Formats: sequence, structure tokens, C-alpha cells
Amino acid sequence: MTNSTVWNHVDEYFLEKLIPVDRKLEAVLQANKVAGIPEIDVSPTQGMLLYLLAKVKGAKNILEIGTLGGYSSLWLARSLPKEGKVYTLEINPEYASLAKQNIKDSGYENKVEIIVGNALDTLPTLKNAAPAFDFIFIDADKPNNPDYLKWAIQLANPGAVIVADNVVRNGEVIDENSEDERIQGVRQFMDLLKEETQIESTAIQTVGTKGYDGFVLAIVK
Repeated sequence: MTNSTVWNHVDEYFLEKLIPVDRKLEAVLQANKVAGIPEIDVSPTQGMLLYLLAKVKGAKNILEIGTLGGYSSLWLARSLPKEGKVYTLEINPEYASLAKQNIKDSGYENKVEIIVGNALDTLPTLKNAAPAFDFIFIDADKPNNPDYLKWAIQLANPGAVIVADNVVRNGEVIDENSEDERIQGVRQFMDLLKEETQIESTAIQTVGTKGYDGFVLAIVK
């Protein structure tokens, strides 16, 4: 078997053993597929990881940069206590509209606020309009990752957890000469993490149904 085949089988095994079938979450993925949204959501095992990290943190206010169809938003919303809320940012109005319907159909419309627009325009509005955040998930356009990190630091409570997805890029992150602006965005993001004294961080490489990739896990001092 190829590596990717093994990775898929192992993911399926973990799903069977650890993550119960959830019809509402499956319905979101199906709705996204029918709508033609790129199938780049987190996997179920990754969604569960976000849920567990936010729950361990005891997060009440969560910021997500990059909504897509709302699949990861729902995983995060499920981690919240009664009074908690997810603020999620999406640049594409059509994706945001579908995410809104998906979230409503799942019964979490009171837990999730979708903010439509370019995140670098909408992030400044959160400084006074929303509480500081306990958990921040960065999963949007990679060239802007450095700016998203700068805003995350400004909007975070001390001790906040920051997770950034897709930082390995099938190993291409180590190519300093890459002409791919996504690769360079992640590399600049890493350079910023290295220099930023307010953050402690690590990176985890992952394999599975989403191929070979990884994420950054950080805590704001």
C-alpha cells in the first residue's frame, strides 16, 4: 500500500474507535460538497482536536479566521460553555451564507457569529466590539498569516491558545526559494513566531485523509 492509503486507513480506524458518527456534522460536509465549496475543511479527527483543545482551555470566546462552510466553526462551538461564542470571519459571501445555514440547521446559530469581509478589514472592528479571545484558530489565506498572527496577539487574552492550520504544505515549507506565495506566507509566519517574545509555540506534522501537513500550536504569555 502507498503511504496515503495507509494514512487514510489509520484515520478511518481512529474515527471508528474514537469519534462517534455525527449526522449533523456529516450533513455540513455534504451540503458544502453539493454547493461546490473546496473540500479543504479540517478532517473529523482534526475537528475533534480543535474541540478538545478549546475545551481543555475552557475557552469562552473563540475567534476563527476562515469560515468556509462552517464545519470547523461547529466543532469549536460545541466546545463552548453556555455563555460562550465563536466569532468567525469569511471573505466569500456565498461561503458565509452557506455556513450560516449549516450552523442554523445544526442548532448553533446563537453560538456563532459570522462576520463577512476581508479579515484584515474586519479584525480591527473586533478590538472594541468583542471580548478578548481565549482561543484563536487561523485557517485562511496563507499569504496573510503573518498579519493574522499580529492581530491574534492583539485580540488575545493572556494564556490564549492559537492554532494555525496547514503549515507543512506537503513538506514545501522548508523551500526558501519557493515561488508559491502560500509557502512564503507560512515561512514569514514562522519567522514572526520565532521573533515574537509574547508567544510560546511548537509545530506538529500530521498525516491522514488530508495528506501530509501540520499545524502550529501556540500560547500567548
